[in-house]
Amino acid sequence: MSTNTAALLQELTEVTGTPFSDEEVLNLLTAKLASFGDVQVDAMHNISCTFGSGYHVVLEAHWDEICFVVTGISDDGYVHFAKCGGIDPRILPGARVVVHGKRDLPGVISTLPPHLQKAEDGKKAAPIDELSIDLGLTAQAAKDLVGAGDCVTFAKHFTPLDGSRVSANCLDDRSGVAAVLLAAEQLKDVPCRVTLLFTAQEEVGTRGAKTALFDRGVDASVSVDVSFAYTPGCKARDCGVMGKGPMIGISPILDRQFSKELLDLAKENQIPYQTEVMAGRTGTNADAISICGSGVRCALVSIPEKYMHTPAEVVDTADVEQTAALLAAFVRMKAGEHRA
Repeated sequence: MSTNTAALLQELTEVTGTPFSDEEVLNLLTAKLASFGDVQVDAMHNISCTFGSGYHVVLEAHWDEICFVVTGISDDGYVHFAKCGGIDPRILPGARVVVHGKRDLPGVISTLPPHLQKAEDGKKAAPIDELSIDLGLTAQAAKDLVGAGDCVTFAKHFTPLDGSRVSANCLDDRSGVAAVLLAAEQLKDVPCRVTLLFTAQEEVGTRGAKTALFDRGVDASVSVDVSFAYTPGCKARDCGVMGKGPMIGISPILDRQFSKELLDLAKENQIPYQTEVMAGRTGTNADAISICGSGVRCALVSIPEKYMHTPAEVVDTADVEQTAALLAAFVRMKAGEHRA
């Protein structure tokens, strides 16, 4: 495992970044981008940095994470909540969370012990509106510190696994952010214009990406996200394999030439790669970016990830590094093609 890559992933996943609470992640990304050039944050809280001149390539990943929002507090002090983003209710009972109220409050999502459940309870997931968060506080203390609209996130717990893999709760898509930052380190002197773009609100409808490139004069864009790595119960043909390199997207929404160039570059540079074929929408910001303004030529590169949208997502640091290498190779190729 690369110590530097693992450390970067830990740093990125230990800050909070949601549509309700984004100060931590924006402050961190501002610091990370400052060495490349002027940093801009737009009305949607997309954050970007552009350097160089000439042919304009955008490398994009989203910074937001799945979360919950407080909807109320019961008379006995339990916090009711709703989900923001695609969260499987089966994983929630017993999960450790943080309620971002007047201060950050650790909590646990309530669950009945199996001894007290009815026979049929173990065969179905409890609806989210039947779950609540236990803060260990009295009702009055909970109401003093927490209000409707406050954000809730899974508790942060970056964990290195054996080998080159790591686990954390928002590697979707902080691992994509890491890949873009690692690629940028290889591109400081590239003879073209490069924008590093980290978008908001992907998890609630790709909202940040819909406006981020509206008037940027973009020649090429590559979105970086995570996609499904094989786990038991999945169809192998529908998934990538961890440790086998980035997944290069092929879809009618994506630019055919760019997809082919990424495949060729991976072969030429001996970068391990996989293909991800989609018959329509990709389910990523590439869908929104491709129709931004008068249209943007867009490619998609994904990092294989296990256990997406859970408190314990898993990626391989080698895949993150190989994704960065492929992004850098793509930008250098475009710079060479269009050098004045």
